[in-house]
Amino acid sequence: MARSLSVPLLLLGALAVSLVVSPAAGARQAPRRLGGVEDVDVNEEGVQRAVGFAISEYNKGSNDAYHSRAVQVVRARRQIVAGVKYYLDVELGRTTCTKSQPNLADCPFHEQPEMQRRLLCSFEIYSVPWLNKISMLNSRCQNA
Repeated sequence: MARSLSVPLLLLGALAVSLVVSPAAGARQAPRRLGGVEDVDVNEEGVQRAVGFAISEYNKGSNDAYHSRAVQVVRARRQIVAGVKYYLDVELGRTTCTKSQPNLADCPFHEQPEMQRRLLCSFEIYSVPWLNKISMLNSRCQNA
């Protein structure tokens, strides 16, 4: 009885090993490294929260009289640490809303060429969602 059970188990084990080692299995998805940086969908909720925070911090620190907001999120990457680090590349545009106006989401971008301004910014955001903590570790912007 034990001999008849060992053959199917041995075959099952061999199949499992061949799937793990098979190049076709690895071609579908690269192995994830624990703590490694990975690309993430820009529409993911955590990314959107990090982008909103980054733009808010950018606007607080900017000397511009007008708010800026995202034109597009060019790239988003994530690293799982003791929380989550987001590495964001965001194109910002100058809006027609001054900093005294509260509703930034509905602000149109400046259309006059002398008032238009586009920046490409890289933000590093650290988030610990279960503690409701978020901070900007690094930011760098240049004219787009």
